[in-house]
Amino acid sequence: MSTHSEKGAGPEGLASVLVEKGVLGSDWLPAYHAVPRHLFVPDAIWPGRAGMNRQDDRVIRGEDPDTWWRAVYRDAPITTQWDDGTYTGPGKGRIPSSSNSMPTMVFSMLDALNVQDGNRVLEIGTGTGWNAALLSHRLGAENVVTVEVDGESARDARARLESAGHAPLTVVGDGAGGYPEGAPYDRVIATASVGRIPREWIAQTRPGGLVVAPWGPTYGGEAVVRLTVAEDGTATGPFLGSSAFMRLRAQRSRRKHVRAYLGGRAWPADGRRGVTGLSPESVGDWPVMFAIGVQVPEAFPWAETYDDGSYTLWLRDTDVTSWATADYVPGREEFEVYQSGPRNLWDEVESACRWWEEQGRPGFERFGLTVEPAGQHVWLDGPDHIVPVLGA
Repeated sequence: MSTHSEKGAGPEGLASVLVEKGVLGSDWLPAYHAVPRHLFVPDAIWPGRAGMNRQDDRVIRGEDPDTWWRAVYRDAPITTQWDDGTYTGPGKGRIPSSSNSMPTMVFSMLDALNVQDGNRVLEIGTGTGWNAALLSHRLGAENVVTVEVDGESARDARARLESAGHAPLTVVGDGAGGYPEGAPYDRVIATASVGRIPREWIAQTRPGGLVVAPWGPTYGGEAVVRLTVAEDGTATGPFLGSSAFMRLRAQRSRRKHVRAYLGGRAWPADGRRGVTGLSPESVGDWPVMFAIGVQVPEAFPWAETYDDGSYTLWLRDTDVTSWATADYVPGREEFEVYQSGPRNLWDEVESACRWWEEQGRPGFERFGLTVEPAGQHVWLDGPDHIVPVLGA
């Protein structure tokens, strides 16, 4: 029999961890205790690790209840579905597609939502139902609408919610469209990341209302943004801190293999050779990836690693017109680069990185986002200081 005695291995232990981190305050503590996480975690899970996009092997509650329980009451995310449900184990699938989020992130985003009594909330991405249950306890289930694109996940979440005594309106549908039948909302919260804030979310929010969502460019880097909706239908606000969520299905990109860029030829094909003093190691951290991604639109990196510790950093555009490679070799101060196509992707990355350095290597909290009918743009330190966009 499990004792669940170690710190973090039970509801009280996890609560202590979250309170110590400053993410769980007195306003959400009653909901935390009334809506225990274990009621919203399925029997088969893939435990994650805090701050890392990595999952352990599958754990089944009936086979290993102690490990399952410890995973539930650790401050880490839990993957609950792979490959939109087509992969069920026993190992791991290709792409995680649903999860029970890291508790620190859950309560940080709920705090950012700044809900008030009587607020109506639209949640995009029901997942396992825990977030919807917490909101239902705080505001009353009649004030919560939650939308889930995956029918099986929505069905299971609804059953968990009902079993726990909560009955928010659970909708199966594409969260990118919100849920106009329940509008207007005072708050909108998304538990899937986007690269474009859907206009529907803004339109369905009352003026003065808030939209809280993970936002990240194609290249990489992601942070939670909190937007305030204005009377004219625009919305603007700051980024609050790093995040790493699964992409909203409506905004997923299907990326072509490198062979599609080489036109059937062997690398370097028609690539133009050059050298650079910027190490590929300098452009891989989350904040600089965010700054690069904002400036270098519709491009993404991939590292081809080798046994000796070296690797090739590939850059590709989503239009399948341009590519670049930068070869990292430990101990070198210059690195070989090849570029092909109408966009010089490595040059764009170098320019973006140089801009970031010149601004004092800003973290996420110095950036913000403005959404207008004509589009969206990221700014630094204030809405008038728009981050430049290269290669557009």
